[in-house]
Parts: sequence; structure tokens; C-alpha cells
Amino acid sequence: MSFSLVKRWCETPILRRVLQFKMYRRKIQSCNMTYTLLRHRWMKRLPVFTSSFKMISTQTDKETIDLSKFPADRIRNFCIIAHIDHGKSTLADRLLEMTGAIAKTEKNKQVLDKLQVERERGITVKAQTASLFYSHRGEQYLLNLIDTPGHVDFSYEVSRSISACQGVLLIVDANQGVQAQTVANFYLAFEAQLEIIPVINKIDLKNADPDRVESQIEKVFDIPREECIRISAKLGTNVEKVLQAVVNRIPPPVASTDDPFKALVFDSNFDHYRGVVANIAVFGGRVRKGDRIVSAHLGKTYEVNELGLLRPDEHPTQKLFAGQVGYIIAGMKDVKEAQIGDTLYLQEQPVEALPGFKPAKAMVFAGMYPMDQSEYPGLRSAIERLTLNDSSVTVQRDSSLALGAGWRLGFLGLLHMEVFNQRLEQEYNASVIVTAPTVPYKAVLSSAKLIKEHGSEEITIVNPAQFPNRSVVSEYLEPMVLGTILAPDSYTGKIMSLCLNRRAVQKNMVYIDDQRVMMKYLFPLNEIVLDFYDLLKSLSSGYASFDYENAGYQAADLIKMDILLNGRPVEELATIVHRDRAYSTGKAMCERLKDSIPRQMFEIAVQAAIGSKIIARETIKAYRKNVLAKCYGGDITRKMKLLKKQAEGKKKMRLIGSVEVPKDAFINVLKRKDK
Repeated sequence: MSFSLVKRWCETPILRRVLQFKMYRRKIQSCNMTYTLLRHRWMKRLPVFTSSFKMISTQTDKETIDLSKFPADRIRNFCIIAHIDHGKSTLADRLLEMTGAIAKTEKNKQVLDKLQVERERGITVKAQTASLFYSHRGEQYLLNLIDTPGHVDFSYEVSRSISACQGVLLIVDANQGVQAQTVANFYLAFEAQLEIIPVINKIDLKNADPDRVESQIEKVFDIPREECIRISAKLGTNVEKVLQAVVNRIPPPVASTDDPFKALVFDSNFDHYRGVVANIAVFGGRVRKGDRIVSAHLGKTYEVNELGLLRPDEHPTQKLFAGQVGYIIAGMKDVKEAQIGDTLYLQEQPVEALPGFKPAKAMVFAGMYPMDQSEYPGLRSAIERLTLNDSSVTVQRDSSLALGAGWRLGFLGLLHMEVFNQRLEQEYNASVIVTAPTVPYKAVLSSAKLIKEHGSEEITIVNPAQFPNRSVVSEYLEPMVLGTILAPDSYTGKIMSLCLNRRAVQKNMVYIDDQRVMMKYLFPLNEIVLDFYDLLKSLSSGYASFDYENAGYQAADLIKMDILLNGRPVEELATIVHRDRAYSTGKAMCERLKDSIPRQMFEIAVQAAIGSKIIARETIKAYRKNVLAKCYGGDITRKMKLLKKQAEGKKKMRLIGSVEVPKDAFINVLKRKDK
């Protein structure tokens, strides 16, 4: 009876079709993935249904890590700081390999540099975190490593990373020695009162001179040469000593699991599916999955969906304890909800907010506009998400008659601006117009009416169109920077003449050893922001290094230079220049405009003007019909009459005709010329 029922059920059309499918399990060896495939028995190749990918966990992933085994005295938080290309990321690779965080392969090159722009340029742009487990004298330690950028434009990343650490590894190249950014990063760590471990890298190079570098470190930083560790990060020589020094010399974090939960958000990024992923340093207590936490900045409450360590990929755990560094996902869907420097605490245990970070001071401003106004909403979303990941960028709404609605963005430097633009294109597929970079000027107002209107005597000008007239201003101020140049002494004369041409004032000059000299100059920021670094590298054959820090404002003879087309000013092309530089800048802009604006049926005068005084002029010739073509021979008065009639027509056309400046011309004139 039961057999006949089963047989009859198997002959039903639905089940007969289901039985036509076979199930296969496939494995992809290269990326440790399995997938399930349903295929019709008559089909040779085409899959009908594929299940979602599932990662096969490796042995290390299968082991659930009990973070309660790591009290605060067995945790070390440190970051790697150095000048550009001194081997920070290579040392980070070796540390990850030695502690088993990643497998040892030849492909391990700058593992923590995850962004496409970092791979292409060979520089670190974003600070990256990795947690390592290290056994020392029979005890297991949790080491939280942060790899930081080396370029001056990304110093905000370094200062943020330092706030989550108790010590630093200061890497110095055994060939190049102490460089400008080495000095700047040392003082960042020194001011934060962190333990500094000097590491001399690249001792395997033919021209390496570790003895000279040790004497430089002793003279410049006052660190005894006995404390220096000589390593080769590429070959792995003496890297074990670095890990031992981290455990022995860097103090553990001052935190207790008995205190209420308190965490600092020191970095964050946006995931399209999970929302905001925040990197946190836990300063007290503990947090577990399912806890309800509150943001001190907004006062909003969230439920913890996932938390864990970065090894360097995300490794979920059940809890995070005091002194540890990890990531947390709490269903924050809006990019404005995860402010870097914010404090997180448990809903039932309010705490006093941590001091957070000093806001980044923008040094360079540039207008950013969509190629087409229909792309404005998409670009706004892209900029919001990217500024969440890079909080040092300041954003302000702006609009232009020629380029439409856009933004005026503030950056820490020119490389920072280029990298931000490249990330917009690569990560969000956004094409933008970036205007010429400018620096923020200030004006001290003398008019009581304007002081009342602006609310203060001193105003900041980031857009040349808002530059106030000299009659209502007592003085203009321009931003100054204190620049540090380290170079071989054979190039001193060339470098000094370059600095003097840029209106710089020498402050100091010290020999750090027999061959290298350190010079300090006070520069106007506007003079170094565009091409100073390129020129410095050219005339020093690439040996000089340059770093600068903010040095406040100084009174200067500034003027607004307008560009006129047939006597009408073009607002978007106005610039603020020093009086000494006005003629050369005006002439260059007029020449570029002459090449960019298409010819008309009438003559166009392109002029650079300061107030009512014209300082440079170029003329775009008119298209002209040959009115003498029908004259052959005859009286000269007949020809003169025809030419006079044509000239009158052109004059009338010029009075009523307006010059439309095409968008391409704006892009060519406004954007910085690529070197």
C-alpha cells in the first residue's frame, strides 16, 4: 500500500521535474570558497541555480578567540611612524607574518595598503589597524599595530593613530638617514608623551650606514644610540627584536574592565550593506554583541550587531575589553552618525565624553563641481561617504555661474587633494571639475557696518569672489608656515636662492652631521602650495626632503586680480595674489585663456586688471570675410570704403555680442597645470 502511494507521488509532474536536477558542491582553492550548484541532468554547462558564496574558515578562524585572557597588562598598542618610503608597510608585513596573522608568501607586499590609489602610487594614505598574538617568555600578548602614512599631507592620520597608542616605532632608513617627516612625526609622538623605539631599517643595502644614522638620531632626538634596533624588514633580519622591544619597552594601556564601558572612535568607513564600520579603542569596561550603546556626539542609541578584531581582516568576537582596539558595527546607516573623535558608552552607564581630536586645519581650498548638474546628487553622496573615511577634509556648499552648484573643499595639502579626487573617481566612479587650489586669507575690517554684519573684526576669505575692497579693510593677512628642509650641504646655495625667491625668511640652520644640513624657513603658504616641492626635488637631485607646519598669519600686500573679457569681469577667474606676483600671474592666465576661448566674428580683448588698472592683455583675433575679393584693380578709395564699412559692422557686433566662456576653457585655466 505504502509502496504504491510513494510510486504514484513520484510520478506527479512537480516532483518529476525536481528529480531532473542534480546538486553539486564545488570548491575554489585560490580563495577558500565553496558553492552549491543545481544543474538539470540534460544540461552540460549552464547552471540553473547557484547558492550564495560561503567562506571556508581556516584553522585560525575556527578558533574562537577568548579576549578575556588578555588583561590590560598583556596588551600593547603601538604605531609605526616614519618618513615616506622608509619601510613602514614592509615592517608591518614581516610583523604580521611572524605572529601568524597572514601566511608567509612572496606576494606579501604592503598588505595593509588596501586602497587602489595606495597600490598605484606606492604610498600609504590611510592608517590601518592589525591585531597580533605574540608569545614572549611563556606568556601570550595581544599587540595592536597601526601602520600610518608618511607624507606631510596625511599627518592628521598619524596624530589620530597616536591617540590610540602608548608607544611608537620610529623607522629611519639606514641609507637616507633622518628626514623632514621623521622629525615632524617624532615631535608628534614626543608631545603625546609616548615611548619611542628607534628602528634603523634597510641595513641590507649596499650604501647603508647605520653608524651615521645612529649619531643623527642621538644628535637630533637625544635618544641614546644603544636603544636603536638595526633591522632589514625586507629580509626579516632582527625583526624578532622589534617584537621583544614592543613587549618590554612600551607600557600597557591604563584601563580597567571594572570601569564603565568607554570607547573612542578613531577611524570609520562606510559599507553599502552593513552601514558604518567604526574602529574603536576601548578605554574602560567591556562591550558585547547585543549591548545597547549611545553616541556622546548625537545622543542616539544603537544595538551592537557585530564587533571584533582586525587581523588585518575583520575577525568577529563576542566581546571587547578595556585596552583593546577593534571594530564595531551598530546599524549606523547615515554617514553623519559616526563622527571621528566621538565617545561610545553603554545606555545604562553614562560617562564623561573623551576629549576627542583637534579638528584638522585645512591648508588648501579648491572648488569641486560635477561635470554635469544631473550628477550632483550622486556626487554629494560620494563626497559624504568619502569624508566619513577621511575626516580631515572640510566641506562647504558653493555655486558658480559658469560651473553650477558644487562645493568648496579644504585639504591638508596638494597631494591630499589629488588623492581625494582619485579616490572619488576609483571608488565612486564620479567625474568632477576641480578648480585651482587657493589658500585661506584673512582681512581685518575697518568699517563698523561690516564688522556688525560679519559678527567679528576679522574675516576668513576662501573664495576670491568674496575678497573685500581695500577701502573697508585696515590690513590683509596671509597664512604662514614654518618649513623644515633637510638636504646634503652641497645643495645649500641653490636651496637658499629658491627660498628667497619665494619670499621666505630664514629662521635656523643646523648641521646634523658632516654632510647633511637642516634649514628652517618661514614661508607664505601660497608660495609653496603649488610647485615648490617639485622644484626643491629637481635642484637637489631628489635628496632634499621638506615638511611644514602651520605658523599663523602675517600682514601682506594682497590684491584681487580680475580677468576681463571685452571689459566685462568673469567672477570665476578672479584670484588673490601678492602685489609682487600680480604681473606674471596675470600674463600667464591671459595666455592660457587666449588658447582656450574659441574665436568669434568680432575681436575679443582678454585682460588682467587690478581695480581699474590693466596689467596684462592678449587679443583673440576675429573671423574676417575678405571684402576686397571682388575688387580687381580700380581706385584705392573704393577698397578703403569697403574696409571702413566692415570695421563699423564689427564694432557694432562687439557692442551687442557677448562672449560665452565654454566649460572646457574654465577647466584649462582654473585647474593646476600638470607637471
